[in-house]
Amino acid sequence: MTDTERPPVPGPQPATAGLSQVETPADNRRAGWVLALGSLGAFVVFLDTTIVNIAFQTISESFDTTAGHLAWVLNAYSLVFAAMLIPAGRIADRYGRKKIFMVGIAGFALMSALCGLAPSVGVLITGRALQAVFAAFVVPSSLALVLHEYHNERRHVAIGVWGAMAAAAAAVGPTLGALLTEYASWRWIFLVNVPIAAVIIGLGKRLLHESRDPHASGVPDVLGTFLIAVFPALLSYSIIEGPARGWSDTWVIAGFILAALALPAFLWRTSKAARPVMDLALFKERQFRDINIATLLFATSFFGLLLANLIFLQTEWHYSVLRAALASAAGPVVVTIVARSTTKLATVIGHRKVLLAGGVMWAIGCIGFALSVHSSPHWVTHWLPWTLLTGLGIGFTLPVQSGAAVAKLVPAQFAIGSAINSSFRQLGAVLGISLFVAMLGTPTPATMVNTFHHIWWVFAILGLAAGVVQVLPAKKTEVSSS
Repeated sequence: MTDTERPPVPGPQPATAGLSQVETPADNRRAGWVLALGSLGAFVVFLDTTIVNIAFQTISESFDTTAGHLAWVLNAYSLVFAAMLIPAGRIADRYGRKKIFMVGIAGFALMSALCGLAPSVGVLITGRALQAVFAAFVVPSSLALVLHEYHNERRHVAIGVWGAMAAAAAAVGPTLGALLTEYASWRWIFLVNVPIAAVIIGLGKRLLHESRDPHASGVPDVLGTFLIAVFPALLSYSIIEGPARGWSDTWVIAGFILAALALPAFLWRTSKAARPVMDLALFKERQFRDINIATLLFATSFFGLLLANLIFLQTEWHYSVLRAALASAAGPVVVTIVARSTTKLATVIGHRKVLLAGGVMWAIGCIGFALSVHSSPHWVTHWLPWTLLTGLGIGFTLPVQSGAAVAKLVPAQFAIGSAINSSFRQLGAVLGISLFVAMLGTPTPATMVNTFHHIWWVFAILGLAAGVVQVLPAKKTEVSSS
């Protein structure tokens, strides 16, 4: 069946209105292929949120730049990714999800090539920002294409698989990055995306069907899109530059003040715009609101700890890039093993219990690092147990958050709800990396271990808070109305 032969999907939902209510084996096979392709697209773009972390030191030495400057190689991607996810979902609804998905994959490949060939850190940062624009096109369109193939009773399975792939990508990124850095060059961290994107495009032309929202018109509010990017950018600038410039520096203080003004300005603009970049009414749904708060908290801790552990292993224990990645690889292995099962468990016992358990395991793991790890390397006894425990915490949290974020929304809101949740995760990445760089500062050899102990305690508290948010009692008005 060609794209034009497929019945159009009425209304704004990326759902299955045009499908027969009786599924055939051929339907199931096609849906499985589309799920695999959409999940692979999400895997590739979420992989680039963490794959660069392991090469942080190597790239810094290659360009002879500071950690604060190089942090923008990580943050440029996360900031632009977060800002563009929501408008990208709206653009896909209007112009076609298949079209935007394919454009996103192609552009992502081209910008990955630019990053891999970058002659300077400035070009690399620019390439990362442009790479994130196209990555944002991929995420909401890939989920919408997947949901188009599944009926209501099977959508939670598709969302679970898609979310598990995104979580696994973020977890295994450093290990894959280390292998490429060790046996090729840090530049292949980016260049490897090109052949993968070519495979996705080749299969996508034959497997994907076009769908769009016939009621979508115009583009999301440009000023709102700008403000949603400015707030975390200013906040990150001040957090990163504070230790070096001094917290009383004029530019640092100005960054905090302007960030504080940008957030209410964004909320005001969103409430007034004809086509707001974010539908604030979605946050009236308690589960959606709580999950996004938890996503922001946990992502801040997750991305910060991921970078912190890799830096510690390379600078304090003097591990090579590959050895540092392999020393941390047990956690990602656990994530890939349990991610699918935890999404199923959440449907049986409820997402709140699973997310609370994930937050507790994550916090205990971080505290274990803080209490056990010292300057002398003892990987088996002092590092591995806590790596396994934080891996369990990730597996119980990230994939479950992705599914729970949209579980209470109507089908028409799945794509935008997922885009908002992914945006909160990327904002957490920006804050986590910024917090780590600020807390690390420029420690002396004598204070290095103690500094990391403080960092691990902070990330333990943030991760635990992400789980506790889920079990806080609802307001009386919410209880009475539910």
